[in-house]
Amino acid sequence: MSEPECALLLIEDDPQIQRFLVTALEANGFALLLASTGNEGVQLAAMRQPEIVIVDLGLPDISGLEVIRRLREWYQRPIIVLSARNQESDKVAALDIGADDYVSKPFGIGELLARLRVAQRHQIARQSGTVETRIEIGNLVIDLAARRIQRDGIDIHLTPIEYKLLGVMAQHRGKVVTHRQLLREVWGAAHVESPQYLRIYMRALRAKIEPEPARPKYLLTEIGVGYRFAENAPAL
Repeated sequence: MSEPECALLLIEDDPQIQRFLVTALEANGFALLLASTGNEGVQLAAMRQPEIVIVDLGLPDISGLEVIRRLREWYQRPIIVLSARNQESDKVAALDIGADDYVSKPFGIGELLARLRVAQRHQIARQSGTVETRIEIGNLVIDLAARRIQRDGIDIHLTPIEYKLLGVMAQHRGKVVTHRQLLREVWGAAHVESPQYLRIYMRALRAKIEPEPARPKYLLTEIGVGYRFAENAPAL
């Protein structure tokens, strides 16, 4: 028996991209709903309650940011931004107002599918109320319940701040986490404008868990936006 399709709402005004994504995503088990304007997308989301929304930032009527704001008044499922706008400020703004992740055009379907899988996994965890407490990726084992970190079977000592930082990253595995979110969750709201804390501790954390700290495989930089804990084990 095949798995049920996941209803995905695509809010995108480019017909060529619509056709491409319909073909690629339906082949991977997604049932697509299409909207060419922001207002149409918001209305369709309310009527059909899709499991995931993908929204372009540059729409002909209202901005993708406004779509996200309106949806987040009631919609609690994943929202992924798909846009040609590669300016860091656009990405940060979208994430800060409620988007779960982003993919920049041009993109490969493999990258988008990976983001969708991450979004589905996090949504299932939210709905079930479960928290992933043990993560094994490559040569790294993170046991949040036991507060134990190992690399190649050897225990790694982390300071309390390093452990908290790694814990936040691991719990959002596969998703981008903005600088402001990390600063807020690790240091508190009073430090959201203090990125120097984050740079210092991220450098120290990479030195302890990365095989090659200068070429990180686990704690990945999203330039100008934040960091992403790798979803899968790095290639050897």
